Amino acid sequence: MNNHLKIGRDGEEAARAFLQKKGYRILHSNWHFHHYELDIVASDDDMLVIVEVKTRADDYLVAPDEAVDRKKMRRTISAADAYVRYFDLDMPVRFDIISLVKSSEGYRIDHYEDAFLPGVK
Repeated sequence: MNNHLKIGRDGEEAARAFLQKKGYRILHSNWHFHHYELDIVASDDDMLVIVEVKTRADDYLVAPDEAVDRKKMRRTISAADAYVRYFDLDMPVRFDIISLVKSSEGYRIDHYEDAFLPGVK
């Protein structure tokens, strides 16, 4: 596995652990359905939380959270819609971003709750 994929996989694992420590319940990781994909699907009380995870090494050029552009937001929103329909859920949905920067000491983790809204054009 190349280093880029390993950093991403390890970052998602760290993000799941971070969320669990905060009391979130992880429902799915890397959920795929047709061409849809969600990094982490969790619940926080009665809220469905869709989490986009971005991980970078400490020598990054663009901050991880800045890599979530409008196109990625739209794809994530569409995937969340597919998820809600697939599991026939009736609960509010929130979109979060977890940004991780890996260094020799571990990860710096930033959690942006309500990072974007479903109405992104």
